[in-house]
Amino acid sequence: MKTTLTLERFYVLPCCLLLLNLCNEIIAYKARLIDDAMLRTLFIIGLVLFGSSLVALVIAPGVVWAVHALRRTSRSQAGSFGEAAFLVGLGALIFWVYYRNYLLGTQSILPPAWRNGSH
Repeated sequence: MKTTLTLERFYVLPCCLLLLNLCNEIIAYKARLIDDAMLRTLFIIGLVLFGSSLVALVIAPGVVWAVHALRRTSRSQAGSFGEAAFLVGLGALIFWVYYRNYLLGTQSILPPAWRNGSH
C-alpha cells in the first residue's frame, strides 16, 4: 500500500500534470483561430475545465490501473520488470511529446486534421 501511494504521488501525478499542461498548450494553440476576445476566453476556460476533468477522472485512474495490473502480473512472472518497463516507457513517451512540442511547436504533436491553417 505504501509503494502504491508513493508511486501515485511521485510519478503518476506528475505525469498526469505534464499531460494536462500539454492539453493546455493544445487549447492555447487552437484558440488562436478565434478572433473575438470574449469568445476566445470562454473557449479556453471551457476546454481547460474539460481537459483537467479528463486527466483527473479518466487518464490518471487509467494509468494507476495499468500500473496495478502490471504489478500483479509482473510480480508473478518476472519480478517488477513489467512495472518498471511501463513506468520508463510512460516517462519516455511524455518526454518525447514535450520535446516535440517545445522544439518543433504544438502543431508537431497534433494530427494533420487538427492543425491550424494559415489564419
